[in-house]
Amino acid sequence: QPYLVESGGGLVQPGGSLRLSCVATGFNLDDYAMSWFRQAPGKGREGVMCIGVSGGVTLWQDSVKGRFTISRDNAKNTVYLQMNSLKPDDTAVYTCAAKTRYCGPDYHNYNVWGQGTQVTVSS
Repeated sequence: QPYLVESGGGLVQPGGSLRLSCVATGFNLDDYAMSWFRQAPGKGREGVMCIGVSGGVTLWQDSVKGRFTISRDNAKNTVYLQMNSLKPDDTAVYTCAAKTRYCGPDYHNYNVWGQGTQVTVSS
């Protein structure tokens, strides 16, 4: 079965940066919109950002505007989330997901999921 594997999470101090990677196996990313979701302790899963098959970007969380950047490298079958100026409220498990056709905020509509990578922002 196709799957995604995230990496790059860790512990970082407020104001720091991390770059998350998500590598696809068993399918080609160029046919999918790719999104990053996150789930903080005690909270529900929320969509963060999405990059479409043509490279268009959708932002779902205003709190990360100007701080997070999503990108994709189809040749490497990889999607990235560059996170700068991290805040404690960014602490969550970050998961990438693939969806056919176009971006959408409802995680039920996604076809393939990764297991997630923990991001902890703390002093």
